[in-house]
Amino acid sequence: MGANVSGITADSNGDELSSLRPRLSDMPESCVALVLMHLDPPEICKLARLNRAFRGASSADFIWESKLPSNYQFIVDKVFGSSSKTNMVEYLSKKHLYARLCSPSPFDGGNKEMWLDKNTGGLYVSISSKALAITGIDDRRYWTHISTEESRFQSVAYLQQIWWFEVDGEFEFQFPVGTYSLFFRLQLGKPSKRLGRRVCKFEHVHGWDIKPVRFQLTTSDGQHAVSQCFLENPGHWVHYRVADFVVEDPSESTKIKFSLTQIDCTHTKGGLCVDSVLICPSSFEKSLLGHSRKRC
Repeated sequence: MGANVSGITADSNGDELSSLRPRLSDMPESCVALVLMHLDPPEICKLARLNRAFRGASSADFIWESKLPSNYQFIVDKVFGSSSKTNMVEYLSKKHLYARLCSPSPFDGGNKEMWLDKNTGGLYVSISSKALAITGIDDRRYWTHISTEESRFQSVAYLQQIWWFEVDGEFEFQFPVGTYSLFFRLQLGKPSKRLGRRVCKFEHVHGWDIKPVRFQLTTSDGQHAVSQCFLENPGHWVHYRVADFVVEDPSESTKIKFSLTQIDCTHTKGGLCVDSVLICPSSFEKSLLGHSRKRC
């Protein structure tokens, strides 16, 4: 009889002790938020599914403000306009603002796009061929614009044949601190579709194996780089790396000038698609571009 009573008492005490143990759901949201601030955005979103405390803490403004670029207010103003800046910065939570900036956003008449990498908050900018200065672009004997789903801008510049090949561009922006890489996205061959399948025509491709193309980049703070390489891999889009540049002050605008040329007039060249220019953090070069990139 005594043993039975002792057993019941022990079980009751065990249940009582178990109920007194702290659980994840007992942690104050403020403490959870301090932990989440040190994690990457995807990890924060995963932990938000654990329970109500983590879900509430994961929406704290100070967490997501630490993931935004330090000059995010300039970025919002540049991309969405000053009137939208007031509404977005003041009325959107920092979590929703981060999510909004991670979606590609067109600006400058739709010829440029900006977005943040959702995992790291790194800044990406893509510039359409229509925003570049291309020699002879208005002469249909040399160039045409082709509509294609293979470009984020739904259009690429296609070179049929020319003696003097030159593509120039410039871009001014307040970049967050970091090292950035600039690429030209090019393809040898004319993309099209036949019976719903992708095909590429190569009848105009010539001249690129005789002399290399020359890439050049300069910045307003005195950085300068030149590289050259042969264009290759017909039928495939390739990101050709031009150079890297470094930004140390996010409050100052950095003006970049870049070019792609092949001006040896002893021969013609043609059959090239110019899609866009990409600027991205150099640390993400490999993961972003995979096998479609080439260092020159």
